[in-house]
Amino acid sequence: MNHMLTLLQSVTPVPRDIPLPLPLPEWLLVVLLVISFLAHILFVNLMLGGSLLTLWAQVKGLKDKAYDTLAYEIAKTITVNKSLAVVLGVAPLLSINVLYTVYFYSANALTGLMWISIIPLVTAAFLLTYLHKYAWHKLEEHKGLHIAILGLAVLIFLFIPLIFLTNINLMLFPEKWGTVKGFVSALALPNVFPRYLHFLCASLAITGLFLFWYFGRRRYAFETRFETISLYHIRKRMYSLTLGASLFQFVLGPLVLITLPSKGIQWNLIVVILSGAAAALPAMYWMWQGISGKPEDIGKNFGKVITAMSLTVLLMASGRHVYRSNALAPHKKLMAEKTKAFEKLSAEARAQPAPEENATAAAKDIPHAAGKAVFQTNCASCHKKDGRLVGPPVTEMVSIYHNDLPGLEAWIRKPGKKREDYPQMPGFPQLSGQEMTALTGYILSVK
Repeated sequence: MNHMLTLLQSVTPVPRDIPLPLPLPEWLLVVLLVISFLAHILFVNLMLGGSLLTLWAQVKGLKDKAYDTLAYEIAKTITVNKSLAVVLGVAPLLSINVLYTVYFYSANALTGLMWISIIPLVTAAFLLTYLHKYAWHKLEEHKGLHIAILGLAVLIFLFIPLIFLTNINLMLFPEKWGTVKGFVSALALPNVFPRYLHFLCASLAITGLFLFWYFGRRRYAFETRFETISLYHIRKRMYSLTLGASLFQFVLGPLVLITLPSKGIQWNLIVVILSGAAAALPAMYWMWQGISGKPEDIGKNFGKVITAMSLTVLLMASGRHVYRSNALAPHKKLMAEKTKAFEKLSAEARAQPAPEENATAAAKDIPHAAGKAVFQTNCASCHKKDGRLVGPPVTEMVSIYHNDLPGLEAWIRKPGKKREDYPQMPGFPQLSGQEMTALTGYILSVK
């Protein structure tokens, strides 16, 4: 563990934490995060899955009027599910901000304008879905335009979760913060697209189950809306969609795990993920029984399917948090140490004000105290005052750069490789100008 911390410290930006107490016990905030996220993502899945199925049915409806009616009926659910997704998104957003403030905002800053663009994109997508819904009969003779309106909304709906996922994914990997240069760079991390495909499959699977129930309700007058297509046919299609998407998730799941950095993959995560997969197996069997059995028995095990799939979703959401905790634990320890060191130096500075007659000397010493803190956090794992540790001693740096402060700063930000028997030093572009000034001042003050 100590070796991991040393390695992590040498290549990773380690900011100070915000020394504010949590408003609730951490375990309660974690429970709120997991439960509220599940409620939010359920309606996000239904919004996206419903949009995709409406588009598919409306295109198919150009030749078969029954599918145009199906598209119209599914479209009625999109705006409702969209509104619930937005309202229920507030709680998990607040929870993750409180629990992972530094990580969340660091990822936001690195993805920059693309993260901010979520607001206008969401607004545009919502307006397009309302236009599509309420202009259905007015654009009856202009199906191409009507379908294009929904198609544009679907493209935006597909893109917004990709921005969210890229941002949330980036917060898990502080070691990448020094190399990521915006959204496209963060998008290129190897596990982004496997996770995104897994999310798309979940959207289709959940929407399939929802529509299986929605069209099968007793108070839903199916026969008065559909003349040439049977309820059994629609429900069988929805079950088949859920089963197919679930099977594909079994292929994507291992790919997601393989592409995730190993630092967060521990036995507690494996147990949770395998338990979730095991809970899905009987649900898939019951769906297959419904598809292949008698038409009148297709909904026989629907309650069992919902129970098993709900357990799967709960376990998978818990696994997401377990990985997040595992992955960030070493970095959070480093950040706690840096925060503690800074608070100690700050307390010492406040407790021992310099005498007025030594004000000038004290003013010179303060940067060295701050520089020592920066050195301890970023450099001490590889350098000591005298003698080789991982890199050369500080006294050697002083002998080389005693008259070249800009040269020392340039080397720290973007070092080269001088000696074959020394490892390549990582750069520290993440250090602020104030931190760099304090650090170089401290290094060159060493006797």
